[in-house]
Amino acid sequence: MATSESRRSFMGVAFGTVAAVGGAFSLVAMKKTWDPLPSVKAAGFTTVDLSGMQAGELRTIEWRKKPIFILKKDANMAKDPKRDVVVDNAAYTVVIGLCTHLGCIPAYHPSEQIFKCACHGGEFDTSGKNIFGPPPRPLDIPPFKIEGTKLVLGEEGPEYKQMTKEA
Repeated sequence: MATSESRRSFMGVAFGTVAAVGGAFSLVAMKKTWDPLPSVKAAGFTTVDLSGMQAGELRTIEWRKKPIFILKKDANMAKDPKRDVVVDNAAYTVVIGLCTHLGCIPAYHPSEQIFKCACHGGEFDTSGKNIFGPPPRPLDIPPFKIEGTKLVLGEEGPEYKQMTKEA
């Protein structure tokens, strides 16, 4: 009878161990399916070299299927220390190029130094702040990090954290 009880205890422990190991492998497999694919992670970051930009130049790039406006400010453009990105002693405006009213893409008018939204007449200054019309807030700033003269979109660096802390 003692042998039967020890065998039963052994079978219980063995079954419990197999169930625990199987459960652990199942949890690891489930977590791997929830993680984004490496190609998706790579698409989340875009690096832009700002060293070749001229004062007053607007560059439009795509990041996560959204237009990003990068404007290198010249001496005549108003500076905004709370919204400007400073790289190599030059001020840049880096914003998501979607109107905060209904998501249209504003056009930049260099002669007036404003972004105008054709949909409902919203206007933004060269720092991306709403100055006229229905937009309820300034143009959004994408998460970014500065690495030398390069801007890495999609990663929150100390400059971005400082901007969002003040906002």
